Amino acid sequence: MTKTLIVPGLDGSPGPHWQNWWAATDPKALMVELSHPSRPMPQLWEVELAAMIMQHPDSVLVGHSLGAVLIARLLSTWPQLRVRAAMLVAPAETEGNDRIGHFGPIPERRLDLPVTVVASRNDPWMGYTRARDLATAWGASLVDLGHAGHINVASGYGPWPQGKALRDGLLRQEDRAKAVRFVQSLAHGSRNPSLGGAR
Repeated sequence: MTKTLIVPGLDGSPGPHWQNWWAATDPKALMVELSHPSRPMPQLWEVELAAMIMQHPDSVLVGHSLGAVLIARLLSTWPQLRVRAAMLVAPAETEGNDRIGHFGPIPERRLDLPVTVVASRNDPWMGYTRARDLATAWGASLVDLGHAGHINVASGYGPWPQGKALRDGLLRQEDRAKAVRFVQSLAHGSRNPSLGGAR
């Protein structure tokens, strides 16, 4: 059973935040408990998230704000971790921010798995153009929620069924990609003389 690991950001995601709601209403979801939410430490958080992934391989990661940045950092530096897909909601800009600047620079390399970035046109933590550029760099699809603020409680995001729907779409995307890779492997194998294919 595929687990969804909910990754909070700075100061955590207490109720009625949509991450808290998701973890409470989805039996396949787990909230990742990160140490010292108000004083985040990138290396410690990376180890804690990696440990959760190793306990629940082939999970889907759903991060908000600094949690989205944490996921991007981890997947960039630990590509061997078994993650099916990632949803990065309202990533937070690290540059120029005293509380999270030490999480920067945000990596800008392609992530080798299905990724969706969910962004807002008026997010005070990251401009839409920057979020769009990061999505491009990560090889991610981009969902534009319009004027949705930081996609948090302050902007009206308690229960968020659309988030679960986006997660389900990511899993379908990953299943399709897996099927394509399988067919490609068969095609390559059929041309291999050792497998009895055409010479």
